[in-house]
Amino acid sequence: MFDPKQSVTLIGTINAFQWTSPHCWIQLSVDGPQGAVEWSIQMGSTLELYRSGWRPSTLESGEKITIVAHPMRNGSHGGLFVSAANTDGTPLKTKSAGSSTP
Repeated sequence: MFDPKQSVTLIGTINAFQWTSPHCWIQLSVDGPQGAVEWSIQMGSTLELYRSGWRPSTLESGEKITIVAHPMRNGSHGGLFVSAANTDGTPLKTKSAGSSTP
């Protein structure tokens, strides 16, 4: 479903951070030439994220962040989480929470 050989960097605004099982999700609004596009970024499980230092309150709606993800193979606006950083470039977490590759 995801292309682990490629990555995409997205700069946008969080619409929602869904702390759910079996996977957590980030809904990110990314501005583009045709207007804003919503991306769905799949993360790991709540337990995996918790062990990596994430909490349900780590991300809030309206917050601007940069996300690196492995994109969907079919080209749709989705991906598998690799990393995230604040707008100043400070990493939110150094571990790749949800990545299936080390």
